[in-house]
Amino acid sequence: MFSHVFIGVTDFDRALAFYEPLMRILGIEQRFCDRGRPWAGWQSASDDARPLFLIGAPQDGRVHEAGNGQMVAFMAGDREIVRQAHAEALACGGTCEGAPGPRPAYHAHYYGAYFRDPDGNKICVVCHAPPA
Repeated sequence: MFSHVFIGVTDFDRALAFYEPLMRILGIEQRFCDRGRPWAGWQSASDDARPLFLIGAPQDGRVHEAGNGQMVAFMAGDREIVRQAHAEALACGGTCEGAPGPRPAYHAHYYGAYFRDPDGNKICVVCHAPPA
């Protein structure tokens, strides 16, 4: 469905230090990193080159602004990964927007955590599977 998702950042090195450990926990591999541009991209391990998750400076050269009502949600294989990702995000400079836990209003097995990266972009990590 998606080719790529790109989110803007203001301090690329700070954002990279935030996203690299988060992506490792989620099992999403870095495909490239170009500090000169600056931008970096990750993709799930597969034979397909898409979708990509990208971070970088806004193309128009203006200052990044986090959007209200916008969020990127990453799938986790189990609830422990959701907890680990949330803890790592907070340890790397993120802010909590919702602790890991069930959200039965979404569906019976929804287990998610919400946080903002250091630039204010809202991120979710979610597991849709029933508890082990």
